[in-house]
Amino acid sequence: MISRTLITDILMIVVLIALQVFVLNRITIFGKFTPVIYPVFVMFYPFFRNRFQFLFLSFALGLGIDAFLGTWGINAFATTAIAYFRTLIFRTSTDTSTDFFSFHSLQWSQFIFFIVTSIFLHQFIVQYLEFFKLSRVLEIFLNVLATTAISFIFILIYTIAFKIKQRI
Repeated sequence: MISRTLITDILMIVVLIALQVFVLNRITIFGKFTPVIYPVFVMFYPFFRNRFQFLFLSFALGLGIDAFLGTWGINAFATTAIAYFRTLIFRTSTDTSTDFFSFHSLQWSQFIFFIVTSIFLHQFIVQYLEFFKLSRVLEIFLNVLATTAISFIFILIYTIAFKIKQRI
């Protein structure tokens, strides 16, 4: 039987894919950079839920983005990678060694570091897999930094709008 939380997770994935593909991909900042918001699913997914289901849903989210953008699995790989390393990123940003994870206990600086690190890793993987050429390493790195900054602003607005830090 499919649980209610799985159904809401799937609906969230569908909404994030639609928001990314039909709204945010039409926004270009400085004519070059597109904000990315769909990794919020991975970043704010509850830690106590089934890890394998989480990895599968993260892969499905990235694959859905790839299906619309024609990027051949790049977003699926990047989204699954940040899902796999999310606990490590969280521990790094909080300097904690316990097995209890909570966004509520984070200071804002730790919360922001977690978001920036997750988005940077995601964009790093996407950009380098999509455009990698040794002659363009600096250009790609600057694109990663710019897209991370722009996406951070959109994700911070999302976080404040839905009060993620207080709720999770």
